[in-house]
Amino acid sequence: MVYQVRIEGHLGCQWTDWFGGMTITLQDNGETLLTGAVIDQAALHGLLEKVRDLGMPLLSVNRVECGQADVSETGETHQNRSTKEKK
Repeated sequence: MVYQVRIEGHLGCQWTDWFGGMTITLQDNGETLLTGAVIDQAALHGLLEKVRDLGMPLLSVNRVECGQADVSETGETHQNRSTKEKK
């Protein structure tokens, strides 16, 4: 299953490995989308624990169909553009 997790603030792409290879997409509105395959509910809980451990507010969690992930409200993907990035 593919999940999309939306958090407040920007993460740098260096967090990709820590998030198990999830795609990190920075939004123009200051949010980050984490998108990727999650094998089961235990893995989803582990992902959410990592978000909690960062101290960044969790905005939403959605299961999406493969190939249907909306990576940006503006249709653009941004990496490492914000000064608010979590380093």
